[in-house]
Amino acid sequence: MGFDRFVALGDSQTEGLWDGDDETGLAGWADRLAQRLALDNPDIRYANLAMRAQRICDVYDRQFRPALAMAPDLVGICVGMNDVLGLRGELAGPLDLMELTYRRFAQTGAVVLTTTFPDLRPIFPASRLMYARIERVNERIRLCARRYDLALVDLYAAPSMVDLRMWSPDRVHGSSLGHEMFARAAAEALGLDGADHSWAQPLASVPTPMPAAVVGVLRREASWAASELRPWVVRRLRGKSTGDGRVARRPELAPVVLDSTSSQYQR
Repeated sequence: MGFDRFVALGDSQTEGLWDGDDETGLAGWADRLAQRLALDNPDIRYANLAMRAQRICDVYDRQFRPALAMAPDLVGICVGMNDVLGLRGELAGPLDLMELTYRRFAQTGAVVLTTTFPDLRPIFPASRLMYARIERVNERIRLCARRYDLALVDLYAAPSMVDLRMWSPDRVHGSSLGHEMFARAAAEALGLDGADHSWAQPLASVPTPMPAAVVGVLRREASWAASELRPWVVRRLRGKSTGDGRVARRPELAPVVLDSTSSQYQR
């Protein structure tokens, strides 16, 4: 299967946060997938409209129409975690808007790629606070996948997702390895040649020091709360966002220049 125009929408995950940086350049799963798609069609063009801190309503208001105007034949949509993190914010309206976004793109004949959110409770105890909201979002995503024939990456119960190496220090965004595995998962969902389900399998174990179970977990959680949770809470209280003043880093369709990333996909 070859695509001519790939447009990615979403939040920081699709922007590529924690896979590179603003100085050296971000990559992320969408860039990595574009590299794989370019092996099938060197003339493919790719745009990435995603921006950090975007909620479902932001994606619809700021990204949907520009993306639609590009007439993509492949659309990647990964959104909803910032709505989940709101904890008390209502979800009915945002989920209806998410479904509208899926439907409008599906009606154009484009292939629509999307994903559920993983269950991180085994490695991220604080995610228990969000579990009911994650379940609700995932249920709606699966319903939309059936209703509109979406290409679905179902991360929820994948064994690979509960390996800390897949995640950045903030435990919300994928690490470079996590972005690579998600790109492989997307390739499988799209039925690309050579793609398989290996992305979901447990990662090879590596010897690591094992602290005393309870003390080790408490120490790890305290460190995470100080370095990652506290700054996030402070920003929320001040009405600030990491997305303030940001613009899409690839706002127009442009050719995909193959780099070292593509070598891992060579068949």
